[in-house]
Amino acid sequence: MKEMLIEGKSIDEAIENACRVFGVPREKLNIEIVSEGSSGFLGIGAKKVQIRASLLTLDLMIDVPLVRQSVEPEAVETLVHESAREKARRILEGLLMRMQVDAPVNVEETEEAIILNIQGNGSGFLIGKQGQNLDAMQYIVSKAVHHSVDGHKMIIVDTEGYRERRKQSLIAMALRIGEKAKKTKKPLTIGYMNAHDRRVIHMALQDDEALTTKSRGEGEYRKILILPVRHSREPADG
Repeated sequence: MKEMLIEGKSIDEAIENACRVFGVPREKLNIEIVSEGSSGFLGIGAKKVQIRASLLTLDLMIDVPLVRQSVEPEAVETLVHESAREKARRILEGLLMRMQVDAPVNVEETEEAIILNIQGNGSGFLIGKQGQNLDAMQYIVSKAVHHSVDGHKMIIVDTEGYRERRKQSLIAMALRIGEKAKKTKKPLTIGYMNAHDRRVIHMALQDDEALTTKSRGEGEYRKILILPVRHSREPADG
């Protein structure tokens, strides 16, 4: 199953259908919008949204062999017990090598996260459309590290300051949609987002007493619902 045309009443629904068909989260799919559909006249002649979906072609067999016969026993012991930080860097460097990208990786570790910053050349290739390439690499590195190393710090893959720019863009969007929800006095929905982006939206609006936010849906990618407080007083649920 390499590529499929998938339909939905909206782009969000079509993507959700694609995730269900392929059995993977959004960040592991390449998505191309083929047709945005149309509502027709009074529902007559309406056409569904159509997208072309395929699995990302990144090779999941990314681990560079840790032990070779020529490696000294002391070095083997160090590699076997390497930290999550060291393993994350090694796996990402292996990914970049397989992508034929020659770029150094700097690592920063905080109490909450391991941040892998790829020194990009400004081409945008490492970022991809709406950060899709970064998200894919981040997903793979996170799964590989947490599968074999104790501890579950968040893994963040970044390049050229994209994550901060994305954060500021999400905050601006949240504030804009929040104002619209207050003016119209109607709940508004933001399409599927990963847990990190959802948290940015929740945090951006948490101090606005006229609004409340909720996550809706199942799985890693869920929608955000922004509501005037008169519609609900339930706390945000992540």
